Amino acid sequence: MEKMLYILIKTIYIQLSSRILLDRRINMVFSSTIEKNVFGNIEIAHYLTGKEEIGMLNMQKEQLAMYGAKPVREKMLPYGKQWVDETDIENVVNVLRSDFLSSGPEIPKFEEALAREAGTRYAVAFSSGTAALHAACFAAGVETGSEVITSPLTFAASSNCILYAGGKPVFADIDPLTFNIDSQEVYKKITPNTKALIIVDFAGQPAPYNELYDMASNHGLVTIRDAAHSIGSIYKERRPGMSTDMTIFSFHPVKHITTGEGGAVVTDREDFYHQLLMFRNHGITRDEQMLEQQNSPKWYYEMQFLGYNYRITDIQAALGTSQLKRLEQFVKRRRELAVLYNKAFEQMPGLAFQQQAEEVSSSWHLYPLRWKKDFFSVSRDTIFQALLAENIGVNLHYIPVYLHPYYQSLGYQRGICPNAEAVYEELITIPLFPLMTDRDLQDVVDAVVKVYNYFLK
Repeated sequence: MEKMLYILIKTIYIQLSSRILLDRRINMVFSSTIEKNVFGNIEIAHYLTGKEEIGMLNMQKEQLAMYGAKPVREKMLPYGKQWVDETDIENVVNVLRSDFLSSGPEIPKFEEALAREAGTRYAVAFSSGTAALHAACFAAGVETGSEVITSPLTFAASSNCILYAGGKPVFADIDPLTFNIDSQEVYKKITPNTKALIIVDFAGQPAPYNELYDMASNHGLVTIRDAAHSIGSIYKERRPGMSTDMTIFSFHPVKHITTGEGGAVVTDREDFYHQLLMFRNHGITRDEQMLEQQNSPKWYYEMQFLGYNYRITDIQAALGTSQLKRLEQFVKRRRELAVLYNKAFEQMPGLAFQQQAEEVSSSWHLYPLRWKKDFFSVSRDTIFQALLAENIGVNLHYIPVYLHPYYQSLGYQRGICPNAEAVYEELITIPLFPLMTDRDLQDVVDAVVKVYNYFLK
């Protein structure tokens, strides 16, 4: 009886609080008075006994769209989406009308703006975040026989770049609360062959950089920050480029700013900067101070190592420069949405969201929601399908890299990072992007509550 009363009260609380959540008349915050009255008035349940009580519980268990009921919204809401405005379009069109579509003035302009944002001396733009990671590994000296430690809970590119350079990825487990790499687990993985760390900021939250950088310095390791999720974040009052030897960004359309496809590496080290510039352009340089043949003619250039064509275009760079001017606006809205999500879900047993470490400010690229399997009567995959049926565009971030078939073929085994595997089996990413309206967010909360109530044990 007590358990049923608890479930009833909790259900009423969840549904009421989700409705209050986005009410403009109360400035988009929960009313503490209403919370106290609803959750404090235990006597409301005393009026419900026997069949009446059971009937009320059944009323709260709303039928799901996956079983034929009407979905929460008519049109699918994506989990992420770019925000391109008329100014962005105008800047791109201006480049299309100019003399340079590639290798022109828009690229250094974009790089200078990126360096300012990151708090570094240099920035080198690339054709993708993956290309940027590959270039960073090259500059770090990763080669055959090198080991590089990284997180398993990330997109495959964070690890693939190590393989591209001839190195071996070594996976260190995550903190199950922040979903970021655990510094103590990193320490356990360091060997005489370790060359570098690739540190992933999962969902936009900075990793524990003070501990990791000190550890790397003590062992002579290069630190590469995979900030594909975290441009605009703050770590102990420092911007993203200020905590490691190199930091990479990604400008895919679902990221904070976009160039269509694109990426960048920022650094304070001049030696890395020159290597990165050459690596993206076939290993070629025209810099007179770097040429092996002295007193060469003006047209002369040299290919000094095997590089790649990882160049970004002026078209992309112009879009990036324009987008970067609104980064603060984009991140502010992401943070607002995340706060509202946190408030909506914090009183729902069985749901957990990413815990924020002290002295960091996430830029919230993603909102991963953990559905703890012991609380629900179905699998995470069924919950995923149920949310999709409500027209909520959920996603999953990420399958631990070493569980992919290719990595299994390299000899990696299940079980090497148990925290990452446990978190992966329960995560679902719900929509979060700056163009989301208050109504969009309310739809997501309503769908989560609806599915939660239906499958809660």
